[in-house]
Amino acid sequence: MIHKKISLLIALISFIALQSQEIKVMTYNIKYDNLSDTVNNWNDRRDRLIALVKHYNPSFIGMQEALQRQVKFIDSSLTDYAYIGVGREDGKNKGEYSEIHYDSTQYKVLEQNTFWLSETPEKVSIGWDAALERICTYGLFENRDNGKKLWVFNTHFDHIGEKAREKSAHLIVTKIKEINTDNLPVILTGDFNLSPDEKPIQLIKNYMADGKEITESPFYGPSGTFNGFDADMILNRRIDYIFVKNLWVSSYIHIDDRLENLKYISDHLPVLMSASEK
Repeated sequence: MIHKKISLLIALISFIALQSQEIKVMTYNIKYDNLSDTVNNWNDRRDRLIALVKHYNPSFIGMQEALQRQVKFIDSSLTDYAYIGVGREDGKNKGEYSEIHYDSTQYKVLEQNTFWLSETPEKVSIGWDAALERICTYGLFENRDNGKKLWVFNTHFDHIGEKAREKSAHLIVTKIKEINTDNLPVILTGDFNLSPDEKPIQLIKNYMADGKEITESPFYGPSGTFNGFDADMILNRRIDYIFVKNLWVSSYIHIDDRLENLKYISDHLPVLMSASEK
């Protein structure tokens, strides 16, 4: 009888653990491969970036600024991962991606798409007062172990257009509401080119939570995420975020990992969040 109760208890604990598996999410602007860069060349940074991802082992990585050759290198180097996404200039492979890499041993993708942050989101376009094409890539993922589903969105807002940033926030929230008809958990990652007190961030927070603000463990790391490849810069400019809906956040950190010569891997810090379903 005692052995039977112990077996049932173990089974119950295992079931609960399976149902509330940790979801580790990273957002990372990796800086596009500018062939004229000499000091912070992609070839000098890429192996350390791969090592960083393997060390932290996130379930999902929302990356920004990667060109096709960077996406291919990352995809071939992270053998347990697959990705979804397209180039923003043609909807295929030209221009920067906002791709989502995901651990394919943990998750499978059920749906995927990309829309442009513009008045015509279904086609390649530049929106409002933006300087460049901007996109949002998203996917519906299913956990291979417990069958639970969640949506992941990844984006990169324009660095010039103020109206574009505000309209982009409205558009993404509207799209999420339209797509997430089953009220599943949602994650939104990205480089928003906005500080926390600006209106578009508040618009997003009216619908989703800033992971940094609801983490159970104290936030860890520098307050900012933009470093500009400047080792002496005070890191107080936060423009990279992970927002969540219907998730419980256990930790949220800005990772200040550097190369052996103290140089940064990118001009942004990676952000890492751990979460689980409520």
